[in-house]
Amino acid sequence: MKKSVKETVRELIEPTVTELGYRIWDITFSKIGADYHLEITIDSDAGIGIEDCERVHRAIDPLLDECDPIESFYYLEVSSPGIERELRTDFHINSSLGALVELKLFAPHTDGRKTVTGILESYADGVITVSEEGGSLSLGREAVSKITTVYTED
Repeated sequence: MKKSVKETVRELIEPTVTELGYRIWDITFSKIGADYHLEITIDSDAGIGIEDCERVHRAIDPLLDECDPIESFYYLEVSSPGIERELRTDFHINSSLGALVELKLFAPHTDGRKTVTGILESYADGVITVSEEGGSLSLGREAVSKITTVYTED
């Protein structure tokens, strides 16, 4: 079975990114207009600055050039996931336990809301639990169209 571009790139660069003290948050390969873009999103416990992005870019660019896992011309971008980040994977959700999140629902909840905001308590067996004022709410992952962390100044 042929690996996707994302899987191939991850396998190629992850040891280098980890050695530099970062972790890969996400990899996207997309066409924007007429151009292809490979975006590597990195994270660390200390946060990410422009210098971190430049450091990773310089380290992985030669690896990608040498192994040439993408047949067409593309732009390489290294970025931070940002303070308010979309949680798309199980890894993202589990990495954000305890954070304030906003859940956008595909259909209104039984109380009529299509948006739920609360502290991400747990994620297990496809069930997301957030605590809100007045208690906890558990929703199946399939009911949630988008999860985003919410930045607050405390």
